[in-house]
Amino acid sequence: MATAPHAIVVMGVSGSGKSTVASALARRLDREFAEADKFHSAGNIAKMSEGTPLTDEDREPWLDAIAHWIDAQRAKGRPCIVACSALKRAYRHRLSRGHDDVRFVYLQGSFDVVSKRLAVRTGHYMPLSLLQSQYDTLEEPGREEKPIIVSVERPPEVIVDDLVEMFALRKD
Repeated sequence: MATAPHAIVVMGVSGSGKSTVASALARRLDREFAEADKFHSAGNIAKMSEGTPLTDEDREPWLDAIAHWIDAQRAKGRPCIVACSALKRAYRHRLSRGHDDVRFVYLQGSFDVVSKRLAVRTGHYMPLSLLQSQYDTLEEPGREEKPIIVSVERPPEVIVDDLVEMFALRKD
């Protein structure tokens, strides 16, 4: 039986289903939930809305704010779940701050599948035109990161059921 992690970061490119899976998992387990998009500065959101990819420098304060939120939940003894792209290994390291109890669930999907989802998504600042830049930036998690890799083609409720079982998590 696996040990329940303090923080679960559901990661992947825009349109992979991070928010859907992470928020459903948080509700199911009665854990604190954070949507990483809410941590972006107005400048970052404007930049992406205009179709300009973020740089590593743009992402640094954003990643630090999310890591600080995870640390604050740890200090309160409150397990948490975050929906965050976490596209690069360095970003994931920055989020976990070296803690082994931060686990990454990678929602993996092809460009074709995810682009079809983004093409019909409304009400989000991330345009379809930036999807390729996300795939170009993406460094899929390596074995040493101990990721849980899940196909985006599976229904979100099945993914959540599997994650609950995998981590032997209960709402006790």
